[in-house]
Amino acid sequence: MDAASIQAMIEAGLPGAQVNVQGDDGVHFEAEVIASQFAGKLPLARHRLVYATLGDLMGGAIHALALKTLTPEEVAARG
Repeated sequence: MDAASIQAMIEAGLPGAQVNVQGDDGVHFEAEVIASQFAGKLPLARHRLVYATLGDLMGGAIHALALKTLTPEEVAARG
């Protein structure tokens, strides 16, 4: 598994999302996902939305995925 594949899967599952995935060892990854679909959702619900885009890869080919999930409004507010 590679970061580009994970990024493509998240982008396909969350249309319009801005996604940046990093990870060099093939099993541990970090992702920042900015999506309007996160509006009004708590962090756990946001993470579940992302995990759903990856399906059975979570816990298998993807051993760990650290997530930062933000709405476009939250990004704008942080400057």
